[in-house]
Amino acid sequence: MLPIAILTRPDGRNAPLERGLHDAGWQTLALPALEIQPLPADAAGPPLPQDHDLVVFVSGNAARLYLAQLHAAGMPDWPGGTLAATVGPASARAFRACPGVGPDAAVLYPPPEAAAHDSEALWQVLRARGALPRRVLLVRGTSGRDWLGDQLEAAGVQVARHAVYRRLPALWPASAVRQLREWAGQGRPATWLLTSGEGIDAVRAQVDAAGIAAWWRASRFVVTHPSLVPRLGLAGSGQGPAPMVKICLPADEAILAAFVAA
Repeated sequence: MLPIAILTRPDGRNAPLERGLHDAGWQTLALPALEIQPLPADAAGPPLPQDHDLVVFVSGNAARLYLAQLHAAGMPDWPGGTLAATVGPASARAFRACPGVGPDAAVLYPPPEAAAHDSEALWQVLRARGALPRRVLLVRGTSGRDWLGDQLEAAGVQVARHAVYRRLPALWPASAVRQLREWAGQGRPATWLLTSGEGIDAVRAQVDAAGIAAWWRASRFVVTHPSLVPRLGLAGSGQGPAPMVKICLPADEAILAAFVAA
């Protein structure tokens, strides 16, 4: 039987990885942990990029939804003199792929070979440039990346936070829950991809509701940051040896390699 990969990133993020896993001989189930719900800008419109020295996007979704707000406000093109930054190369590609941005837009981000693609890695990139920007716009969800904003403010930077989406637990379809229960009843092992603490909490709640917590604890896991491992709730479970957990960068190539090695 084919090994099972359960991909919990939001809708629209799983298709390329699914193709790679299929080519590598995996059976996949795309089962988003969270729903990304866009937020409208307020009546005054979104904050403008040209009013800031740097615009930081915490994710590809943050970039896409912010650009959509700008377009709705009548600003079709990204201002060429405004510098952007992301926490990794995948988000940088998502930003440059947005309408009105273009592939040559200036974006700062930790390089592909960096040890991590996260706020801490981006902070090192910003510090290595010397003088920090005076005004930073942090584009994110309703929560998240507080550490980076706090570091910038502690260094004397004026930080504006702008939320373009909220993340809500996704409701798994009944057919998917039946499939999970079937695999659990057959004792088939699965490997889960988990990319955020909030997503892990949402998955664990649905796993408990489906009555397959024991199967979950016997699964394998691919996570995209070491800080996510404790959120799995596996240590000290008394259920035998801890399942295998692979930690990798949040890029499709690295995730695929982690699954193949799992």
